[in-house]
Amino acid sequence: MPYAVNSFFCTLVVLILWQVEEIAEACSCSPVHPQQAFCNADVVIRAKVVGGKEVHSGNDIYGNPIKRIQYDIKQIKMFKGPDRDIEFVYTAPSSAVCGVTLDTTGKKEYLISGKAEANGKMHVTLCDLIMPWEAMSATQKKSLSQRYQMGCECKIVRCTSFPCEVSTPEECLWTDWLTEKLINGRQANHYACIKRGDGSCAWYRGSAPPKKEFLDAEDP
Repeated sequence: MPYAVNSFFCTLVVLILWQVEEIAEACSCSPVHPQQAFCNADVVIRAKVVGGKEVHSGNDIYGNPIKRIQYDIKQIKMFKGPDRDIEFVYTAPSSAVCGVTLDTTGKKEYLISGKAEANGKMHVTLCDLIMPWEAMSATQKKSLSQRYQMGCECKIVRCTSFPCEVSTPEECLWTDWLTEKLINGRQANHYACIKRGDGSCAWYRGSAPPKKEFLDAEDP
């Protein structure tokens, strides 16, 4: 009996350690407002994906080949980035290491944001803002052209519990999770955090561009 008990506990320990290892290897991203994702990115484009394949990108420090997925894209519009079109988007080979899976039939348009690489290339992860163009709100689409950029000096603070207060005038409180239990709630879909004439930041909603003085900024 003692042997059976010891064997059971050894198996249990191995399973626990395996689960911990799996969790450690999983991709983890902190939620960010679309404006914050836009500001953090080197490149933001609207594009179709017309092809994809696995490629080798050199070797790691142990000499093992580094594999990535190369997506061939047709750029429709660039909202932020270099002076040349992006031709290839690279990502890790699986979601466990933050790799992104995209439709390669060319039938679906995406908003793709990520880090710039040389010669018309960019790298993306699950932590970047990547979504079907048709899934974006009208406000989000308009904000890509100017409004998000106007608020890149502001800081969007995600509220996870009450109380939640601004610590500086340059902050906007993102309360979607508290009020709607959603990350992509009203503020994410319809608001931008804009810097106003006095240097403070406030949420703005509206189809028209903000006035110069930003007096029409609205708090959700």
